[in-house]
Amino acid sequence: MSLGGIVLVALAIAVGLAGIILPILPGVLLVIGAIAVWAVVVGTTTSWVVFGIAAVLIGISTIIKYTWPVRRMREAQVRTSVLVIGGIAGIVGFFVIPVIGLFIGFVAGVFAAEYATRPNLTSAWASTVHAVKGVALSVGVELAGAVLASGVWVIGVFLTQ
Repeated sequence: MSLGGIVLVALAIAVGLAGIILPILPGVLLVIGAIAVWAVVVGTTTSWVVFGIAAVLIGISTIIKYTWPVRRMREAQVRTSVLVIGGIAGIVGFFVIPVIGLFIGFVAGVFAAEYATRPNLTSAWASTVHAVKGVALSVGVELAGAVLASGVWVIGVFLTQ
């Protein structure tokens, strides 16, 4: 692959990593998609092994992303319906206040939903904190998997040159 092609793949990976932190773009799909395009164009055994390792890393991080934070939130008695309301409020917040409105809307939505069912400020705020920690953990796990996959790709680029 030419240097320009490698730079385009690297840019797609960088946009994917940014998309994990700011969930506007399908971050993990961009990362694995860019690595897949690189593997197809390079077409060597090494490139396909690199793609396979990257796919396994992203697959493992995706499984962990959906199991670990959910278990912690269940232990803290944060209901799924509260997270859904927080997600909807986050989407609305994103359009009201671009970018940071997503976070503000999520927190406000979770707090409002918790307070509506448990009219106690302390317990509603405690549930909100658990929900925010769970979402942060989920994003962190997803980002770690994508960064590891990206690192494997960088090694693969050096091995195939």
